[in-house]
Amino acid sequence: MGVRKKQMAERLKAEKKQIAIAKLNNCPTSPRKMRLVADLVRGEKVEKALQILRFSPKEASRRLEKLLLSALANWQSKNEDADIEEADLIVSEIRVDGGTMLKRLRPAPQGRAHRIRKRSNHVTLVVGSKNTQSNS
Repeated sequence: MGVRKKQMAERLKAEKKQIAIAKLNNCPTSPRKMRLVADLVRGEKVEKALQILRFSPKEASRRLEKLLLSALANWQSKNEDADIEEADLIVSEIRVDGGTMLKRLRPAPQGRAHRIRKRSNHVTLVVGSKNTQSNS
């Protein structure tokens, strides 16, 4: 039992070394707008994803480009001996969740008020190599 657990732990450690995670919390963009850009790069190779984000006119693409570069830096720090070009990295997972909402009041006609919800989101980006995806 102990030997099997040790082997499983080593395998999990090797798999964790192949992926890198970057998170962006409380980004002041609505989750719906961020998901439009996130869907463009999900499953793409990292080089292609960077090009898509760089030339996208949407404001959310700037933030995602910076987040993707951060995930690449995290991967590079885990695998100092490996080369990013040879690793064949892809955006294996990108998740956009709703964050906290700032609630404001806007004056409306006849003494009323309408509630304005200023939305934010949390983005989780996982970069991994292609061969890791086929094993899972």
